[in-house]
Amino acid sequence: MAVVLDILNRDPRRKLNTDAAPRDAKTADARIAEKARHPEKAHRPDQPIARKPDWIRVKAPGSPKWNETNRIVRENKLVTVCEEAGCPNIGECWEKKHATFMIMGDTCTRACAFCNVKTGMPLPLDREEPESVAKAVEKLGLTHVVITSVDRDDLADGGAQHFADVIHAIRRRSPATTIEILTPDFLRKPGALEVVVAARPDVFNHNLETVPSKYLKVRPGARYFHSIRLLQRVKEIDPSIFTKSGIMVGLGEERNEVLQLMDDLRSAEVDFITIGQYLQPTRKHHPVIRFVTPDEFKAFETTAYAKGFLMVSSSPLTRSSHHAGEDFARLKAARAAQVGG
Repeated sequence: MAVVLDILNRDPRRKLNTDAAPRDAKTADARIAEKARHPEKAHRPDQPIARKPDWIRVKAPGSPKWNETNRIVRENKLVTVCEEAGCPNIGECWEKKHATFMIMGDTCTRACAFCNVKTGMPLPLDREEPESVAKAVEKLGLTHVVITSVDRDDLADGGAQHFADVIHAIRRRSPATTIEILTPDFLRKPGALEVVVAARPDVFNHNLETVPSKYLKVRPGARYFHSIRLLQRVKEIDPSIFTKSGIMVGLGEERNEVLQLMDDLRSAEVDFITIGQYLQPTRKHHPVIRFVTPDEFKAFETTAYAKGFLMVSSSPLTRSSHHAGEDFARLKAARAAQVGG
């Protein structure tokens, strides 16, 4: 991940970061950049960044195809969660011209302890953004696209109509492209979810992120059972839409808590669960409590399938949109087999 972040830092929008062994002091530039990006975390004491185990290795970005994806993103003035969240898989995904577009700006109204997206008061919505995203999808020739966003608690509908506008714009330009959305929880925004579901995305993803006992520290602006209910409501409105949710492990959760979370998702008829290792973005973020082994991830996968999920992705480097296109094809095949059976 360090190599990924170092290359992305060439972009002037990027903050400074390091994955090396902790040093006695950071540079003044690094402190200023970190404070500007996450002002709510500036007063927090530094947390040590644990050295990553051998099984967490990623491909560095920079190939010709990666550069082409980067050019298209820049030309259309788009934001990607691949960059903003410092995703370790950006080298692999952009090599395949797969990018997860983050709509409604690069500034989130919440301040989750795990997330590296910038926090603060966002700018007004860009009304040209739906068409810009649709153009990029068309230029990249995507057969499957993932659209996510920052939390926009400042908007009356949480950005629901903007999500719908983006879906409609992509459908007009690329009718054969399947669309996966990764949404906020639209907490206390009546009618917002219904607007998004009415636009009929192929996959509706909303991440729980962690087990309920960790919400107060890790995801304080959200409510666990509201998120469960949101996913359940999607199925009630339109059972044909695939639903998906993901969590990070390594934040101090217990195994039995993860298994209960699986049961909660299945009670909401969620089709697909993703489980990945939490990686600490900066010293001001929640520390990694432990690195979960590949064998443990495999055990989670086996258990999740036994509980009835149509699709499971569980590995240290699993992320919500990693291999999303291939996973969507497998998800459709699993449903077809289930119906046929």
